[in-house]
Amino acid sequence: MPVRIKEWMHLLRCLICAAALVVGFVHGAQAHSLEEIDAMLQGDEKYFQTIDKPAPDFTLRTADGRVVRLADLRGKVVVLHFIYTSCADVCPLHAEKIAEIQKMVNGTPMKDQVTFVSITTDPTRDTPDVLRNYGPTHGLDPVNWLFLTTTQDQPEDATRTLAKAFGHKFTKTDDGIQAHGIVTHVIDKEGHWRANFHGLDFAPINLVTFVNALTNNIERPHHEQEAGWLAKLKNLF
Repeated sequence: MPVRIKEWMHLLRCLICAAALVVGFVHGAQAHSLEEIDAMLQGDEKYFQTIDKPAPDFTLRTADGRVVRLADLRGKVVVLHFIYTSCADVCPLHAEKIAEIQKMVNGTPMKDQVTFVSITTDPTRDTPDVLRNYGPTHGLDPVNWLFLTTTQDQPEDATRTLAKAFGHKFTKTDDGIQAHGIVTHVIDKEGHWRANFHGLDFAPINLVTFVNALTNNIERPHHEQEAGWLAKLKNLF
């Protein structure tokens, strides 16, 4: 299939997903419960892992020196991941995957309820100028995206320690390369860690669907038939 046709098909799928998500957002009372979405993703998304515990706390800062605490993000669903900018292979791909998800979210009313957070695990090399330039290079929109680094009084390995608290390691070698896994974390509006999406092969719409449930504060299951917007959305893929 020609590349241009593939690109148009991908765009069409994203537009269909965005439209379906708008319907689900507007009619939140009809959306499936978080329990039902957990069950759906456990069956349909092999890279999904449900989590149920408080997210590891952090106090970090932006390129402009503004201090950001996890508590400051209460009231928002947080999509969080760890990268470092000199990573030449999977980190740029991870950033671009997050950018794709952000575009899908920001095409819906969820835009004001979701914050995307990237955290560098290489604060020495990732200077403020580097942090400022990384997002535009990879398509991330600063309207609801933060790139965080250590504060001046924190040790150099503070964010790598934080990544470990989230369940994966960034092991720094003498040449500056860091061996690491790829995980996207989802935190709810109360600062509760609700899910991981592992690797780069998960379907972005599955993460967006999960975020949609969290933005609607859908916690209690109900017995809507499998004929609503979510079922139709699942059938597209």
